[in-house]
Amino acid sequence: MRAALPSLRLVGFLEGLSFLLLLGYAMPLKYLWDEPTAVQQIGMAHGVLWILYVGLAALLQLKGYWKSRTTALLLLASLLPGGPFVADIKLLRGTRVQSP
Repeated sequence: MRAALPSLRLVGFLEGLSFLLLLGYAMPLKYLWDEPTAVQQIGMAHGVLWILYVGLAALLQLKGYWKSRTTALLLLASLLPGGPFVADIKLLRGTRVQSP
């Protein structure tokens, strides 16, 4: 279980990066230059990373490692561009996973 928090932080970083790439790179390619391939590829990666992020956050909460409020804030952050970066700094950095 101790590896779950570092995994959550890594997946959160990758999920946040994929969301920014999707919005800042792939979407303009699709709508300005009629090139949808990047949206398909980056969108799929972003979707998988989002599911992993939500799953890891829920797993840590279900195991009793933090309160429901923390999980709710992580889930809210996952919906905002750059949100996982802020959540990592404000909620996860310095957090230690201890036995419930």
